[in-house]
Amino acid sequence: MDDGKIDILWAPWRMDYILGAKEKGCIFCDKPKQTQDRENLIVQRGKLAFIIMNKYPYNNGHLLIVPYRHEAELDRLTPEENLELMELLQKSARALKGTCGPQGFNIGMNVGAAAGAGIDSHLHFHIVPRWNADTNFMPILGHTKVISEGLWETWANLREKFQAL
Repeated sequence: MDDGKIDILWAPWRMDYILGAKEKGCIFCDKPKQTQDRENLIVQRGKLAFIIMNKYPYNNGHLLIVPYRHEAELDRLTPEENLELMELLQKSARALKGTCGPQGFNIGMNVGAAAGAGIDSHLHFHIVPRWNADTNFMPILGHTKVISEGLWETWANLREKFQAL
């Protein structure tokens, strides 16, 4: 909406992530070394990067596109990593359109803690599917986010769609 007002995406349920115990190490380094893609919410693996679902999503289908190499500085990514990250971002948009039909996306990267990165030592893109009027009174008044599909069902649907692309 471009009416001069600031849109706010409320996500009070993310306090579990913010205040909860953090896993030791880097989840973006550790998870892809394991083979349990479903349990780790990895939906697609590339040569230099991978796609993982956000365990604490802003919306159903919230994905993270992550280089395998542990890097905090955007200008230190190789041209090959840049290319694959963008290709996986585009593939994510296609897979999400094919599984949950969003009407738009928020796509971005928070570089550094000051910019809001929850995991600031390992770069990653966010792609958040959006629907017209997808924020309503529930998160604001009830501190409850209605996610229409469970993580495992979303993982299975996305995994199937990524394999077909």
